[in-house]
Amino acid sequence: MASGWANDGAVQQQIDSTIDDAVARARSGLPSGESLKVCEECGEPIPEARRKAIPGVRLCITCQQEKDSHNSTFAGYNRRGSKDSQLR
Repeated sequence: MASGWANDGAVQQQIDSTIDDAVARARSGLPSGESLKVCEECGEPIPEARRKAIPGVRLCITCQQEKDSHNSTFAGYNRRGSKDSQLR
């Protein structure tokens, strides 16, 4: 496959790097430690089933859904080396 100035395997390296970044970002958001009994955002009680299912949980379901909806807007990285992608 002709890829201009890129060396062989450069496309796969870009894909692997993007996946590694996404996994690291997801792991950094995982809770750790002991679960809280009340939500640190709103103060509502966190159900025991949730605390057992997710060790280290800090937020109630409602606050967690709101946080997740804000985090889902992440667009990723533009790692393509084409000139067109750099002009956007």
